[in-house]
Amino acid sequence: MKQNEHTLDRRAFLSRITLGSGMVLAGLPLLSFTGCKRQDIPVTHYDPENFQADIEIDLTAAPDETTILPGNKTRVWRYTAEVRKGPQSTVQNLSGTFTGPVFRFKKGDKVKIYFHNNLPEKSVVHWHGLHVPQEADGHPRFVIGTGKTYISAFQIMNRAGTYWFHPHPHGKTGPQVYRGLAGLFLITDDEEKALGLPSGEQDIPVVIQDRTFDRDNQLVYLRSRMDRMTGFLGQQILVNGKPNAAFDLAPGTYRFRVLNGSNSRIYKLAWDDGTPLTVIATDGGLLEKPVQKSYLLLGPAERVDLFVDLSQKKSGSEMTLKSLAFSGGSIGSMMGGGRMGGGMMEGSSRGSSSAPDNGDELTILKVRTGTGTAKATPLPGRLATIQRIPVGDAVNGNNPRTFRFSMQGMNPVINGRSFQMTKVAEDEIVQLDTTEVWRLVNENSGMMGGMMQMPHPVHIHGLSFQILNRTASSVGWNTIRDGFVDQGWKDTLLLMPRMKADVIMRFEDYPGLFLYHCHNLEHEDLGMMRNYLVKTNNS
Repeated sequence: MKQNEHTLDRRAFLSRITLGSGMVLAGLPLLSFTGCKRQDIPVTHYDPENFQADIEIDLTAAPDETTILPGNKTRVWRYTAEVRKGPQSTVQNLSGTFTGPVFRFKKGDKVKIYFHNNLPEKSVVHWHGLHVPQEADGHPRFVIGTGKTYISAFQIMNRAGTYWFHPHPHGKTGPQVYRGLAGLFLITDDEEKALGLPSGEQDIPVVIQDRTFDRDNQLVYLRSRMDRMTGFLGQQILVNGKPNAAFDLAPGTYRFRVLNGSNSRIYKLAWDDGTPLTVIATDGGLLEKPVQKSYLLLGPAERVDLFVDLSQKKSGSEMTLKSLAFSGGSIGSMMGGGRMGGGMMEGSSRGSSSAPDNGDELTILKVRTGTGTAKATPLPGRLATIQRIPVGDAVNGNNPRTFRFSMQGMNPVINGRSFQMTKVAEDEIVQLDTTEVWRLVNENSGMMGGMMQMPHPVHIHGLSFQILNRTASSVGWNTIRDGFVDQGWKDTLLLMPRMKADVIMRFEDYPGLFLYHCHNLEHEDLGMMRNYLVKTNNS
């Protein structure tokens, strides 16, 4: 059977389930629920004006236009940055692209960033993966309007690694990121410097995103209501803001800082010639030792650092980084999985944009080996020391807090709840200076939830966690099961359908109100986001 035979497009499917369920989908209204209260948020001594910073940066978000495809320029929103105080090398504005700047800091730096909002709507910046005070974390309650400035001031406490930043206004995160607002936040430390890993021009950002363009080369977003409900999928793959990406590199060794910056697309990365992927770091920094994978699953907001060895490649040779086909990434997991014929869904989550499905094979980029030579550094057998958190340290090691990510009716929810700006439930309150285990579950919730079961990349703000275990019985499990790197530290975890995972984390340094949510940005904007409150003994 051809792939498109008996496929019901998303609009037709939406019409059928709307008529059958009597639900109103036009606005996908948020649920009403009880049990959540506006809690007293701990008062902290956050004083950005008087914070004595080593490095100060002006970060501006503004409309712009740039050449992406041949012909007309594309209207985008973009971040640009300038160093106000400190080394100019702290900021690298990428040329010829709308992709945001690359920040480079070292652990211990005291940083002050002045965010200037020159957009036509409210925004705020979230420093994704960073351990910072609540006032600097980018919670949507801190959005600022056009022409306003917000100061984020903090000391960098994270391990060496690849982090990033993006907008976080409630209901507007998806479109703002889609228009181009994202950048990398790289941290180094003494442990990493001692390794002699590839640096300078051999330390390469690889920001993967998918986009759809109209005939005038303008960005197209959310062409159908199903796009919003399942997550937007673009027609074309961009790397660092450019289509048909190709890196021409001299023989040597390289570090690829790979970010899945897409709104909802999942990538199953692999080299086309069968060369293993050598992973040296994930979300929360360096691994203890390199890990080799024949393929690697990367959900939205997840990062990996790859060690790429071209030192023995002949001039003119070429490698292609692909996203291989897999199952379980799309609406094909409805009704228990698989494609369904006979006039029902065949697994497509395509909207009117006819974008490749989440799980279709794609070309990401090409690496061409040229002439000359670049520095070739050996890959150490040991990279970093990681202190494991004993489960016995957790106050709830035998009784994890459970958070269920599901569709309730047509609404994406967590434990049956949707986002409220400053409210938390009793089971979302934790104590400062404690360790906990959280159980993250992607499950069915009623008939429509079972039909609409989808992946949920779960991000927890303000900290990194360790993965204790991951279990699944998801559709297509055999096509993805070897693609997870659960060693080391993480801040985002891809929950495929029918998957659950236990993670352990410590709440320290900063009391206050923080977020946890699905990083499918359309799900997040629809309310699949909640607060958790870190309380002190006195609050």
